[in-house]
Amino acid sequence: MRLRNVKNAKEKLLASPYFIDKPSFYKGKWQEVFDKRLENILGIPIHLEIGTGKGQFLIEMAKKYPDIYFIGVEKYESVLVRAIEKVNQLNLKNIKFICWDALVLDKIFDHEISTIYLNFSDPWPKTRHHKRRLTSLQFLNVYDQIFKEQKVIIQKTDNIDLFAYSIESLSKYGYILEQVSLNLAESNIPNVETEYEQKFKNLGFKINYLKATKK
Repeated sequence: MRLRNVKNAKEKLLASPYFIDKPSFYKGKWQEVFDKRLENILGIPIHLEIGTGKGQFLIEMAKKYPDIYFIGVEKYESVLVRAIEKVNQLNLKNIKFICWDALVLDKIFDHEISTIYLNFSDPWPKTRHHKRRLTSLQFLNVYDQIFKEQKVIIQKTDNIDLFAYSIESLSKYGYILEQVSLNLAESNIPNVETEYEQKFKNLGFKINYLKATKK
């Protein structure tokens, strides 16, 4: 898929209070980014979406769960600016966005994240590219450095090959599969949909879901 360039994307990001420009500065201090009051800086969970896209999922989650802090990570400014445009119209205190490469998340977080969401990540179908998948060993190693205590990964994908790969990779790494569904729409699992999910569900695609945990 060709990435469409957005004129003045960087300037639009920098103008928003929801965008964090230099996230490495806040390593170990992300609670304070949301709330500097001392009584709040230790106990509120931070959830991270890797590949946040246009932001619909994370924005809806922030609305639904005001007692959780949410951070969206997107690699491309021209994609992230669409999320920023949406959230700028709201008044949410518990959401931020950053532009960053997921492979070096340990450069900006230090055992601060409670849950990671992987929503419709690039499946990287060619075998030689499997290490780029967000549930590959190299990424799981990075996640170890950013998770706070118990590790929780929640994945949604329409790609059954990626889903099978993730189940195997997570299991080998010591994760326990708490929930698995091959058709999320027909399960009783609570769900907030992404833009991509809504589009492909309406076309009849089945959405695969897993929740994996590790102590």
